[in-house]
Amino acid sequence: MQGPIIVVFRSLFLGLFLGLFLLASQAMAAERGVLFKVSDKEHTLYLYGTIHAGKPAYYPLEPRIRDAVAAAPTLALEVDATRDPQAVAAAFMQHGLFTAGSPGYAGLAPERRARIEAALKAQGIDPAAVAQLKPWMLTTLLAIADLAKLGVDPTLGVDAHLAGQVRGRTPILELETVQFQAALLDRLPIDMQWKMLEETLEHMASGQQLREARELFDAYERADQAGLDRIAKRIETDDSLVAKFTREVVLDERNGPMAEKLAAMIKRENNAVAAVGLLHLLGKRGVPELLRERGMKVERVY
Repeated sequence: MQGPIIVVFRSLFLGLFLGLFLLASQAMAAERGVLFKVSDKEHTLYLYGTIHAGKPAYYPLEPRIRDAVAAAPTLALEVDATRDPQAVAAAFMQHGLFTAGSPGYAGLAPERRARIEAALKAQGIDPAAVAQLKPWMLTTLLAIADLAKLGVDPTLGVDAHLAGQVRGRTPILELETVQFQAALLDRLPIDMQWKMLEETLEHMASGQQLREARELFDAYERADQAGLDRIAKRIETDDSLVAKFTREVVLDERNGPMAEKLAAMIKRENNAVAAVGLLHLLGKRGVPELLRERGMKVERVY
């Protein structure tokens, strides 16, 4: 029979263990992504690096960013894609589909078309089912489909989660529009789009695309600064079409306008939060460095 002292001691020990477990869980959650504190002489902005797909285990977010969002007068996102899904669909239909009368896949040389169709079939995709999609759109969808192999879900993206947390009580500022993003991706000349699709299919067949996606998610989940720096370095030096387009258009061309809008945001309000894709915050031309160049004090929280 257990004595009352043993029972009390065990209860206290169990309570202490559970308390330590909860504290440890919070600490582990705090290690995801990157968080910067950006200040001018009067105001502060919290700049959070997100990822556009996720897992249930990502939530709730760690207390520092969660509390910052709860207290923020404004939440800035690249886009608020969950606000109007029909507008998102319309933008991508406008820029992501071949127009009537366009030759599309039929305009390819027979050997090239056969090579692309064989690569699509190897990925379990019926070429006829995607024949209306422009190559950039199909490249994007292939990348999203590959994420399922990592156990992540595009509907659980951090941006969408944050928007859902504040909708109806905190204004959401969109730094871009979906229309702008879709038009930007569609700007690549059509032959370059075909080449990028072919390169993507080669990277999928070799496993390179999945390895690099896994590397990004692993670095995000551990807030691994060294790992994220390696990813930034690879993007800066990789001469593949996908990497060059990511570097020159998807990142560099957008980072400057983002930094300008965030600098203006800091001047007009205090303790706002901006959450943008993680890759925008990395490297020599990332948004934090551009804000430093504009005279802001930028501190990395984690």
